[in-house]
Amino acid sequence: MDLQIYPPAPALKATQAPRPLSGDRARREPRPAERLYLTMCRTIETPLAVVLLLAVFLGTNLVRAPGGFDDFLALRVTVKNLLLVLAFSLVWRVAASAWRVYTWHHVRTRREESLRLFGLCTSMSALALVFPTISVTGAFGYATVASFWLIGVPALISVRAFLRSLAGGNVAPVRDVLIVGSGPRALEVFERMEEDAEDRRVVGFVDTASEVSSDLVRRRMLGGLDALESLLMHRAIDEVVIALPMKSCYNQIQDAIAACQRVGVRARYLADIFTHTGPGQGNGAAFSVVEVPIAKDDYRLLIKRVVDVIGSGTGLVLLSPLLLAIAVAIKVTSAGPVFFAGERYGYNRRRFRMYKFRTMVENAESLQHLYEDMNEVSGPIFKIRNDPRTTAIGRLLRRTSMDELPQLFNVLTGDMSLVGPRPMATRDVQRFTEAALMRRFSVRPGITCIWQVSGRSNLGFDDWIALDLRYIDQWSLGLDLLILLRTIPAVLKGTGAA
Repeated sequence: MDLQIYPPAPALKATQAPRPLSGDRARREPRPAERLYLTMCRTIETPLAVVLLLAVFLGTNLVRAPGGFDDFLALRVTVKNLLLVLAFSLVWRVAASAWRVYTWHHVRTRREESLRLFGLCTSMSALALVFPTISVTGAFGYATVASFWLIGVPALISVRAFLRSLAGGNVAPVRDVLIVGSGPRALEVFERMEEDAEDRRVVGFVDTASEVSSDLVRRRMLGGLDALESLLMHRAIDEVVIALPMKSCYNQIQDAIAACQRVGVRARYLADIFTHTGPGQGNGAAFSVVEVPIAKDDYRLLIKRVVDVIGSGTGLVLLSPLLLAIAVAIKVTSAGPVFFAGERYGYNRRRFRMYKFRTMVENAESLQHLYEDMNEVSGPIFKIRNDPRTTAIGRLLRRTSMDELPQLFNVLTGDMSLVGPRPMATRDVQRFTEAALMRRFSVRPGITCIWQVSGRSNLGFDDWIALDLRYIDQWSLGLDLLILLRTIPAVLKGTGAA
């Protein structure tokens, strides 16, 4: 079965002469998820600040109303009070801009963001000290301002943390970058990345040049261009920046882009060495680059993440009695822990701990080598329909897929999604021999997928991978919804469960 279903690298036309890197230092433009994150912050935080101010005003004045909350609601709302609230809102936006809490470069790390939010809330609380001085009735006192500051700082930081979690790790991850090239252009790319101290970390260089003039580059050389594909398969590289000279290395540039596409790693090349009229051009690490897209990366990913958070959170709450009952059943029927935490490959080949209800004997992993010859699935994966290591309760959990329910925690934390290619064990991935197989890790893994609703263990490895790659190429929110709807009858039937 041919797995090379991703289109070949596009042919690129060279300009007459490369332009040298020049101009003022430019920051990396925020990615779509980051822009949407900032948009949500702008939309939510000003109303939130006003609500907090009114809430603490209510809380500190309830004791002064003899009739309690009813008497407080009966108080007259004056035009002056409305104007003060409006003025507070406007000043908050001005102060937020001054503290640059909506500028991505200044809030990309949580530490810096928290410090700026602390400064914003502290400065607004200081300005709010004017309210007690102009309050005729004394209802707005210094206790109200102090309460606003004490509650406002943790509230703002918590809301931002929640909004970041909605992005599921798409906001401000540290991205490992590999530079293709070893000449002056590659060195300049590296130096500007280091100078900007953005969210990229250069892990090394690859090039076939016989001579490397820079000691800095020579110390970081990881191999020749022929080793690029192997490096991408066996190391967690998020991005490849191609900084080769166009005239003498045109074919090598094409080969590097093709290798990145096969493995499913984002590739960027310097915009001033090719003519380019399509989308994807932007600022990256202080120089203009063009991105070769691998998987979809737009506002829909944020919507997908919102659905993941709501779905997994709701599922954990509603299913908590069932989860407790399963945990008790496992504990009383076999020795060992309730949960199994296995290391899996996830998004961009990053490893994470995936949780399941334990369905096998306690030392199942150490016994696997004894049953390798019983493997019923072709390819690098290991599956036995009637695995002798499975416990009695484990067979029931597997047949009904209830052993997968703890993965809702993985979805909530952002390691997984509700829908996506199933995460694979390190043992299986380390046996991959084709670069195209790695492209399945260019999206976040999921609890359910096309494979899950198309026969599960009845399908061969090649069909499984082909379905994963088709999902990546055809992904949409509608497709996710369709898979979720088809998962329910597939699980109830137990077709292909192993």
